[in-house]
Amino acid sequence: MINKSIFILMVMFLVLPSWAYSAEMGTCKYDDFKKPKNCGMCHRQIYKEWKETLMSKSYTHAWDQVEYFKLALPHAKKLEKVSGVKAGCIACHSPLAFLSGDVPPKPADQDTRANEGVSCEVCHNITGTSEKVPFNFSFNIKPGKVKYGPRKDAVSPYHKTAYSEFHKTAEMCATCHDEQSPYGAWVKATYREWKEGPYAKEGKVCQDCHMPKSPGKSAGGGKERKDIAHHIFHGSHSPAQLAGAVDVSLACTDGAVSPGGVLKCQAKLYNGKVGHYIPSGSSEERMLWLEVWAVDANGKKYPVPVEKKGFKGEEYTIADSSAMTYQAIGEIMEIKGFKGLKRDGNIPDGARIFRHPFFDPKGRMTICQWYTKDNTLVDYRIKPRETKMEDYVWKLPADVPKGKLTIKAALYYSEIPSSVGEFFKLPKSEYRPIPVGSSEMSVNVK
Repeated sequence: MINKSIFILMVMFLVLPSWAYSAEMGTCKYDDFKKPKNCGMCHRQIYKEWKETLMSKSYTHAWDQVEYFKLALPHAKKLEKVSGVKAGCIACHSPLAFLSGDVPPKPADQDTRANEGVSCEVCHNITGTSEKVPFNFSFNIKPGKVKYGPRKDAVSPYHKTAYSEFHKTAEMCATCHDEQSPYGAWVKATYREWKEGPYAKEGKVCQDCHMPKSPGKSAGGGKERKDIAHHIFHGSHSPAQLAGAVDVSLACTDGAVSPGGVLKCQAKLYNGKVGHYIPSGSSEERMLWLEVWAVDANGKKYPVPVEKKGFKGEEYTIADSSAMTYQAIGEIMEIKGFKGLKRDGNIPDGARIFRHPFFDPKGRMTICQWYTKDNTLVDYRIKPRETKMEDYVWKLPADVPKGKLTIKAALYYSEIPSSVGEFFKLPKSEYRPIPVGSSEMSVNVK
């Protein structure tokens, strides 16, 4: 027989509210968490995969270091309304630093434990969420000897294991991949985009695409399984993941055209592989654009601008080299006479941009997501299984040479506008154009 008082205590423990272990700054110590190398002693392949991902670089990544130390942190010290981002950014980019109260952490070049990013101990100590629909680092975490995961029969000689249904859900990812700004605007909504789309209805979750499975073992002496999840987390930073993510097709109404004549074409873009909008995540800075060019028989290239559709906010979706914005950068960094940066970077004029612009309290387009008051003007991204159709009407030059005229459509992606990358002297890999899809056809100039 169980003592009555002990039974009551057991029941109380079992029904503790989820917030009993909710993520709160300073409630833990770094020493409460093992270092990733420690996990890698047994989980060699998983550690090797994780080491190459942005999960491991979520704090040390060049743009994240610049964004936090040159923009978010100084802004948090200047403006009370956004002061919470001092810790809020760190809660997802370096959870151990946040939980240990190491806020702000030292920069990455100081090589502290903040550099561990989203490590093994973060995800496998998570027990659930404090929110019905997770967002803004709303994970519950319980550091200790017990490691939580999706296996009911997991056994380890080093630590205890516990089955976690939560680790098999999209809600696990939503705790950090959905975010609301201090002004109430949804500045990351990848989970919500998925939830409203067809893949959620079909039962396909984030892990199915971003942690693909294959036969193997999770640890050196572990059980051979047919469905070991790869900890690669490939997303928009992976050219291989982006390649073919959107199908691009091109059609022109005429097979032949004369110099000085008019050529009409249409490009179709179908998002048949991405389970959320593309681009997603920090969509205020993500760039996805379609360039269309005509190449004549002598190899000369002519840019072909997209036809306007006339929807509200469309001006933000057509590349314009004269458009300047991002003025908040100058205010935060106290740069006198700062007039902003090129809104569209080096994208050629007239190209269609599939974008979701964010606006600060002064009505200016911003890449400072924490400073976003409104982003409802226009959202011209591509939804899951949506087709966008773009029309092109081009008047050929009177002197275009006769012969083969090739029309090329190419879809590109970059993590941030090239103007921002160049301004902050980031590695070119941070803002280089990554090919997503392309199509071409030819007509005859008679």
